[in-house]
Amino acid sequence: MTTTKTARELAETYFTAWEAGDFESLRGLLAEDVDFVGTLGTASGVEEALAGLMGLGQVLEKIDVKVRVAEGDEAITWFDLHTSVAPPTPTANWMQVRGGRIARIRVTFDPRGLLAGFESKG
Repeated sequence: MTTTKTARELAETYFTAWEAGDFESLRGLLAEDVDFVGTLGTASGVEEALAGLMGLGQVLEKIDVKVRVAEGDEAITWFDLHTSVAPPTPTANWMQVRGGRIARIRVTFDPRGLLAGFESKG
């Protein structure tokens, strides 16, 4: 018997897997045609989305979730993104679930700290 995770459960699992660098688990959460739009870029499809998560994962230290709100097939997670290149970055992530997988992700934050950190690192 297979049970479908709620949007809240998918969001929790997504952030736990990303923080742990568990990209195989992340792959299983994302729809093949996942659509990602964020402050630093866009991705169409699971491969592009994973590539973006892996890229930021190289400097990711911690995801400090402040609150998660879920309603129906949608979840919003407000968190501080801790990286090795910038001060903690307050971030909002909205996800929409379709067919038991994450189909749409929108992320917003002030990118100035991360961009400066990447510039000084590179």
